[in-house]
Amino acid sequence: MRRALIAITGLAAGTTALVVLKGGPGAGQATAGDVPAASAPVAPGGSPAPDAPPPTAAGVTPSAAPSTSAKPSAKPSADRTPATRTSTRPRTAPAAPKTTTKAPKPTTRTVTGPTVTYRYGSLRVQITLSGSRIVDATGLDMPVGGQEGQRADDVQARYSGSSGEVVAKQSANLNTVSGATYTSTAYKQSLQSALDKA
Repeated sequence: MRRALIAITGLAAGTTALVVLKGGPGAGQATAGDVPAASAPVAPGGSPAPDAPPPTAAGVTPSAAPSTSAKPSAKPSADRTPATRTSTRPRTAPAAPKTTTKAPKPTTRTVTGPTVTYRYGSLRVQITLSGSRIVDATGLDMPVGGQEGQRADDVQARYSGSSGEVVAKQSANLNTVSGATYTSTAYKQSLQSALDKA
């Protein structure tokens, strides 16, 4: 009789503990260590009740065993700050501004040779240079009219201008104009002096 009373009291205490542990708000699931082995339902004769599930090795009924499918819920903490992203791409330095330095335009200048007096008159040569290159040449103060003027015109046509022999050869080493040897020689002398000054 004393055993039956202990068993009933134990059964009542175990059921109350299960209800409190399982049904209470915020209560977690009971583990094997939470329920004592003595709380398994026992019939008044000391044997387990016929409709009670068999106890597990730890003395806990299967309903009290922890569920393996339950996953702990991860709640973000209130003081969690967003992680700063670090870029894996290498930073490239900004491109240096393009400097467009144009080559300075060659300065155009004019150089005039001395006046050379020859058998049929006198003349002087003026050359125009762009940088160190002759781009134009002309005879100045040359005789006009008559046979002397005709010779001067022949020399001027051959040597002077932007497409004349002076620009083509870039020197005073010019071919003598036939029939105007003295005029050609005077022209070349003044030209050479102008080149020496340039």
